Amino acid sequence: MSPRFGVRLIGCGSALPSQVVTNADLAQRVDTSDEWISSRTGIKQRHIISGEESTASLAAQAGRQAIERANLTPLDIDLIVVATSTTDDLFGTASRVQRELGAQGAVCFDLSAACSGFVFGLVTCAQFIHTGVYRHILLIGADTLSRWLDWHDRRTCILFGDGAGAVVLRADSPAKDGLLGFDLHSDGTGNHLLNLSYDPQAKSFHPVTMNGQEVYRFAVTAVPEVITKAVHRSGITLEQLDWLILHQANQRIIDAVSQRLHIDPAKAVSNMHRCANTSAASIPIAIDEWVSKGAIQPGQILALSGFGAGLSWGAAIVRWG
Repeated sequence: MSPRFGVRLIGCGSALPSQVVTNADLAQRVDTSDEWISSRTGIKQRHIISGEESTASLAAQAGRQAIERANLTPLDIDLIVVATSTTDDLFGTASRVQRELGAQGAVCFDLSAACSGFVFGLVTCAQFIHTGVYRHILLIGADTLSRWLDWHDRRTCILFGDGAGAVVLRADSPAKDGLLGFDLHSDGTGNHLLNLSYDPQAKSFHPVTMNGQEVYRFAVTAVPEVITKAVHRSGITLEQLDWLILHQANQRIIDAVSQRLHIDPAKAVSNMHRCANTSAASIPIAIDEWVSKGAIQPGQILALSGFGAGLSWGAAIVRWG
C-alpha cells in the first residue's frame, strides 16, 4: 500500500553534558591507558552527566534545537517519541520532555530498543506520518548510561558516554518521502550478550554487562547485511549513498562495515573519539554534527544503522531535508 503522505526530515539538534572524562582520567580508576582504549575502540573521551543533568534535560535541549531549526514551535509538535534505555522514571521520560518543551498538544511515549532505538523510532514515527495520523513528530534518542556502569570494570566503563540527539519529521506529499527503505531485526537468543538487568533479590539493577567479542562479531556480520537489504528496498545502489552513519559503538566496527560494503571511508561518519558510545543518541548526534558543519546537504542520501542489545539491529535509508 502506498503511503498517503511522505516523510521529510527537516530539523536536528543535539546535547552533550559539560563534564568530559578522558582516557587519562579513567586510567586513574582502572587498569587501562589512553593507548589501550583508543587503539581498541577509537575513543579518546566521553561526556558524562553531572549535577541536575538527566536523560530528560538532555533530550529537551536537543529537541528544542531541532524544533527551532525546523522553523516550528513546540505547539506545532503532534507526537514526541524518546528512544532511550535509561529513562529517568520507569513510567517514562517523554512526558517530562513534553513538559520542559511546552509541547502541550503532543502525544508522547518512550521507545526502548537499546542502541537500535533511534532507527527503530524513525521507522515507527514514519508510519504515523505515512498514514496521515500526525503531521509533525519530534524523535529524540537520549541515553545516560554512565549512571548504570561499574566504573571499576574496564570492559564497559571505557565505552560509554551520555548525550541526546533529535530530528523533526514532517508530513509532505508522497513524492517527497524521505524514508526510502528500511529493514529491522531482533534475535532474543543473543539477549545475554549485552544486559542492564534487574535483580529481584537485590531489588535493584545490575550494572551494564557485555560480551564485547561476541557483540563485535555480531555487528560486523549483521550490519552490512541489513544495510544491503535496506538499500535494495530503497531502489538505489550503495554507490548512491552520500553518508554512512552507524551507531557509534566502536571505530573498528565502522571501519569493518564500510570495508565490507566497499564504501569510501570518507563517507563513514565518526565522532567516536569525542563522544564514545551514547547508545540511542549516537546516530542523531552524528547527524546534527555533520548537518551543522555543512557536510550533510539537503537531498543527500544517508544510510543509518543501529545495532546492540536485544539483540536488535536495523537500517534506514533516508533523504535529508
